[in-house]
Amino acid sequence: MVIQTDMIDKSSVIPIYYQLFKLLEEQIRRGDLKPGEAIPTEHEISSHFEISRMTVRRAIAELVSAGMVYAQQGRGTFVATPKLDNIVFELNDFNQEIKQRGLNYKTTLLEAKIIRADKELRDKFELGEDYKRFLYFRTVLSAEDERLSYEVKYTIYSKSKPILETELKDPSLPGLIATHTEYVPMSAKKVLQVAACTEEEASILGIASNSPVFLIEQTVYDQDLKPVGWSKAVYRGDRYKLTSYDGWYKKD
Repeated sequence: MVIQTDMIDKSSVIPIYYQLFKLLEEQIRRGDLKPGEAIPTEHEISSHFEISRMTVRRAIAELVSAGMVYAQQGRGTFVATPKLDNIVFELNDFNQEIKQRGLNYKTTLLEAKIIRADKELRDKFELGEDYKRFLYFRTVLSAEDERLSYEVKYTIYSKSKPILETELKDPSLPGLIATHTEYVPMSAKKVLQVAACTEEEASILGIASNSPVFLIEQTVYDQDLKPVGWSKAVYRGDRYKLTSYDGWYKKD
C-alpha cells in the first residue's frame, strides 16, 4: 500500500473511516489504483493502519456507494471503470462545501430506534409478512445553526448489532448498514426529484411549507442485489446546487 500510516490522524474529530475513504478515493482519482485493479483486503488495510476491520468496511462501503469500487464474491474488491457516457448529477459534499465557506457545521441525531415493519417498508426491502422490525434514524445537517438538510433512514434490524450512539455522529446509510447490520453494502441506487416540502419537513428545516427542495431517495443493496437500506433526504432548494462530472477527475 502506498499510503503512509501517518496520513490517518486518530486524534482528529474527523471519523477515521471517513479519512480512510478520502485517502483511497484520492488514490483512485490520481490513478495510483487503476480500473480493474484489486484494492487491499480489509485485513491488509486494518493491519497497515492499526484500525478495526469494521472501520475499514465502512470506508469501503462509502467507495462502493460512490461507484468507485465493486465487489466480486470470493475474489475481492476492485476499482471500477469510470463511466464517461452518463450525465451524473450530485449534491456537493456537505461537509466539504461548508468547510470551504468557512462555516461551522454539525449533524444532529433527532431519533434512532427500532420500529415495527409495515407493508410499505417490507415492499421496499422485498421482504415477506413474517419480517417484523427495522432500524429507523432521523438526522439534520446544519451550518451556523441554520438547518439545511433533513434525512430519514431505514436498515434491516439485526439483534447481534446493537445501536451505538458513538457510531451515529455523522452516519451515512452505507455506514449504518455496515455497522449495525449483518450485511455488506455493495451498490446503491439514488433517485433525484424536485419536490415541495411537507409541513413536517418545513417545520424541521425552518422554512415555509411547500418550499422547493431536492428530494433524494436512496436504496442500498448487498452482493446479491437484495435491498438492505433505504433513505429519503430533503435538501433546501435555496442552499444547494447540482454539479455534473465525468470520470474520477474532479476539479473545483
